[in-house]
Order: sequence, then structure tokens, then C-alpha cells
Amino acid sequence: MELLKSIVMPDGQGWIEIIILSILLFFVFKFFKGTRGSSIFSGLIFFFIGLYALTSIINLDVLNWLLSKLTLYFSLAVIIIFQPEIRRALARLGRQPWQKKGISSQKNLTTPLIQAVDILSEKKIGALIAIEREIGTRSIQDSGTYIDTAVTPEIITSIFFPRSPLHDGGIIISGTKIRSAGCIFPLSQKDHSNKSLGTRHRAAIGITEETDSVVIVVSEQTGGVSLAYNGKIKRGLSKEKFHRMLSSMLNRKKTGLIRFRKKIDEADATSNEMISMEENKDEI
Repeated sequence: MELLKSIVMPDGQGWIEIIILSILLFFVFKFFKGTRGSSIFSGLIFFFIGLYALTSIINLDVLNWLLSKLTLYFSLAVIIIFQPEIRRALARLGRQPWQKKGISSQKNLTTPLIQAVDILSEKKIGALIAIEREIGTRSIQDSGTYIDTAVTPEIITSIFFPRSPLHDGGIIISGTKIRSAGCIFPLSQKDHSNKSLGTRHRAAIGITEETDSVVIVVSEQTGGVSLAYNGKIKRGLSKEKFHRMLSSMLNRKKTGLIRFRKKIDEADATSNEMISMEENKDEI
């Protein structure tokens, strides 16, 4: 009873602080959800909160003082452990919508990209094509070969031809030109339950986790076409659906593709199971 009497309830300002802190923690947990560091982050938070509460209740002043001094080192550890996630968040916050980098003219890319993907899909030639939007991809471009050429079906299909020296990797389209080919895309940092995802599809998801690029993937095993954006991927698209979705994306001047994200989230389980069976032997 004495312990309950000693507890002081927060005032109005205190409740406001609690609500703000709760909202911040909610968005932090939501941001890290599904990443490789999510379990580490949750464990560290609960460990420090639990230990701090325990030392305060039973008056372990020395341990309580030590924990308060370790707060700075805890912050440094969080920055080191979650460096990929923090980098991705800062990149998204650093978008500059007033610098379109030729985004408004990317609708002209729709026809050559559709023609190239149709050819690659029909011949079952694997491909990985990233279309840069507002967030730059210079570091990824530097991992490949700089070519700076026009976007045409002939050039794209020749790049991904199996005997081409640049076929093993992805190409990056910036503005209205292919800037680099044979690029190494970062693999996804999330733990995906779908084990049929090959390296090419994981790379497509990976670059969209760090940038707002739109990525086209063609499977060399099945010829299936996929679209990736914002860390999500829609697989097994028909020609008509792929044409419609790509046209809708490239006609937009901004990257707030809410409809695309809804279409991915609303993908039915039946189609996913069928795609998983078809691509079970996808490239590794």
C-alpha cells in the first residue's frame, strides 16, 4: 500500500509527453518490423527498460547510476547495429521533390521498356532493370560499367543476352538514359518468408528498400515478370497488367505510388502459391 501511495500520477503535460513518446516508439517499431535487426532492437529496449525499472524499484542506486551512464554507449550501439536501416530512413527524408531529375519525361520510357521486357520474357532471358526516381543511385551505378546510352529495346535485350559481358547484374536508368549496366544491387535486408525468391528478386527488393526506384525483374527460369517498389514486389504479372502498372508509374511525377502499394498488399494467397510453385527452381 505504501508503494502505491508513493506513486505520483503524471499531470497534463506528463500525459502529453507519454503520448508523444508512445507514438514515436510505435513508428520506430513499425519501421524496423521485418528487418534483420528488429529482434535485436526489441530485445535491447525491453532489457534496458526492465533493468532500469528493477534497479529503481528496489533502490539499487549503483546499478541505476551505471545504467544512466551507459545510455550514450547504448545510443552508439544502436547507430552501428542499425546502420542500413538508418541510412535508408535518412535517404527517404532527404528527398528533394523540387529536383525531378527528368522524372516528368520518364513516361517516354514506357514503350521501349515494355517492348524489351516482352522480348526478354518470351525468350526467358533474365533481366534486372532499375528506374531511378527522386533518390539518387550513384553508388550503385559505380559498381557497374558506365555506358550512358539511350533506352531502346535493342540495347536492353543485347545487354541481358546470356553471352553479353554485362548480362550478370542490373542496369540503372536515370532520367531518359541507361547510365550503367552490370551493376551489383544490394540484397534485401528483410527476412522473407517466401523461400522461392532468388538472388535477382531479392536484389530488386533490396534496392527499393534503400531508394524509391521502380525495378523490373524477368525470371530466366519461367520468363515471369515482376515489379518491385518500396521494399515490396509483385510477381507473376500478365502482359496487360504489367503494361498498365508500368505506364501508371512512369506517368507520375512523384513517387507516392499508393495504388501500387495497395495492389501488392491485396495480392491474394492463391496466386502467390501458384507463382511460388512455378518459380521454385528460380536462380540462386
